[in-house]
Amino acid sequence: MSIVRWPVNERPREKLLARGAQSLSDAELIAVFLRTGFSGNSALDLAQRLLRRFGGLRQLANADRAAVCGEPGIGVVKYVQLQAAMEFSRRYFTAELPRGAGLTSPGQARTFLRAQLRDRPYEVFCCLYLDTRHRVLEFEELFRGTIDGASVHPREVVKAALARNAAALIIAHNHPSGVAEPSAADEALTQRLKQALALVEIRLLDHFVVGENEVVSLSERGLM
Repeated sequence: MSIVRWPVNERPREKLLARGAQSLSDAELIAVFLRTGFSGNSALDLAQRLLRRFGGLRQLANADRAAVCGEPGIGVVKYVQLQAAMEFSRRYFTAELPRGAGLTSPGQARTFLRAQLRDRPYEVFCCLYLDTRHRVLEFEELFRGTIDGASVHPREVVKAALARNAAALIIAHNHPSGVAEPSAADEALTQRLKQALALVEIRLLDHFVVGENEVVSLSERGLM
């Protein structure tokens, strides 16, 4: 049945306006972005099939373009709409730490970094550059690796921090495996970077490892 024949309070867009976006299911949210269905299938029917096909919202958001566009009723336009929605959410979290904002707690940095790194299919090493009052100067993806790891060069980290006149640094990387437990290599890298940065009087405040459901702070673990 077409959505236009549903009771008004059960249509995704009308439901959002009446009860708020938080009242919508994952399928209903996707249906709002898709806008239309195809050949007797409503946008909600299409959204539900996509969720079943890919196993959930995050899996759909990170699915390969060819796989998504290969689904009946999904073309390049609908794929672009879904990707734009995901990028909107990422940029929303980026805006939570604008240039000049102060980091008031490890939890604030943890939330931001999780949003940025959790869904990357490859390993990424990033830096949060801070001033003397721990205000954000810039967030940067410095190194990108494969599913197994990224090569991090302390000299390049120091060079980048000096270029931004940073007084302190928070570093982070993700584990595409989903397991946030720091490895021995992570601990060794942390010590190398801490020592290299100390030579130019820049403090390394923390190293976060981002996994599927957890973000581990090496500082909180006493590994700094």
